[in-house]
Amino acid sequence: MTTIPEFPKFKPVQLEDRDFIREVLRKYQPQTSEWSFTNLFIWQSHYGFQWTMFQDWLIVLGRGNEDETYALQPMGPASREEVTRMLLKWLREEKGELSARIERADQRLVSELEGATDFLLEPLRDQFDYVYRSDDLIRLAGRKYHAKRNHINKFRRLHPFTYVHFANEHLKPCLELVDSWCEWRRCEEDLNLVGEWDAVREALTHFKALEIVGGLILIEDQVKAFALGELLNDEIATVHIEKADPEIQGLYAVINQQFCENCWPDVPFVNREQDLGEPGLRKAKLSYYPDHFEEKFQIRLAT
Repeated sequence: MTTIPEFPKFKPVQLEDRDFIREVLRKYQPQTSEWSFTNLFIWQSHYGFQWTMFQDWLIVLGRGNEDETYALQPMGPASREEVTRMLLKWLREEKGELSARIERADQRLVSELEGATDFLLEPLRDQFDYVYRSDDLIRLAGRKYHAKRNHINKFRRLHPFTYVHFANEHLKPCLELVDSWCEWRRCEEDLNLVGEWDAVREALTHFKALEIVGGLILIEDQVKAFALGELLNDEIATVHIEKADPEIQGLYAVINQQFCENCWPDVPFVNREQDLGEPGLRKAKLSYYPDHFEEKFQIRLAT
């Protein structure tokens, strides 16, 4: 049983908070990838996520690159104009001018603030989520996916593989794959990659408690790729994590297609999260031709 903090008291996101926070999010039916309990929990260490309740709204604070505090959008019933204004003023008074901002706000909140002249709204392209039709990722039909089909067909010829659902027995080999991936990417030299490394380990270690789903690619009975995800709302699944042996060409394309086919065939859309402005990641995500973007914004007070 979780203790529910009341604003302005906050507490770190912990497993005991899962059911309460999930119920708030279920009512909201979020469309941006930040808003699952899993994401808040596995990134808690990196971003310092803390939460509280202000009346009917869930409020989450995070920590930025310069150790400054910022807020995510208030989650709860419309209209949120007054609670948004209150939160920004509180951040400015309690945390300083640099912290007086809301990061990664969704289009729904921006629409609720239309007409109010005291907010500055800035789109954050690097944070836009890529949302695809599940059928496109599964079937890869049509001329635009010709190269993807070729990559997968070549992979199948060279590497007979088995797809399996994640189970407890796969925890250790998945952790070993993440460690190898991080060694290849030299994670220790990049704080963001260290944060990702920690988040992946948290997701794997608490897989059962988080109630997420996972899929793996086995080659000669060895784990060579895996993906983890869950339903974001009634019509959108989100892929939180996807890792593969970087030395095996075509493996990412295969785990992407197989995970969607085996886990999300009846879900209309798949949110594959943002590209964070990384050119290679942006190119890869665009190459799958997203159906649309879930836009995100930074919100500040104009005065």
